[in-house]
Amino acid sequence: MTMLERRRTAGPPRETINLRVSAEQKALIDRAASRLGKTRTEFMLESARQAAENALLDERLFLLDEARYAAFLACLDRPVEPSEALRKVLATPSPWER
Repeated sequence: MTMLERRRTAGPPRETINLRVSAEQKALIDRAASRLGKTRTEFMLESARQAAENALLDERLFLLDEARYAAFLACLDRPVEPSEALRKVLATPSPWER
């Protein structure tokens, strides 16, 4: 199987990301990748994915002082006033029940 044939059958198409780095940065990345037994691409993709996940997870974490935290918990504990839309959803049979 040729390289082109492998590329065509290797799953979804891949995108290219170009980066410009200093020689020192490239050498550091290459040393780290080598120590982990990974290629530069594998190392960079895994590192970038982890950083992206952490950045998105940081959006879900928020810190509150005691008074605001108590107010937040009170909101969570307050019973929901059922709306007409909620009643309709709860009264509609699930697809597997139809």
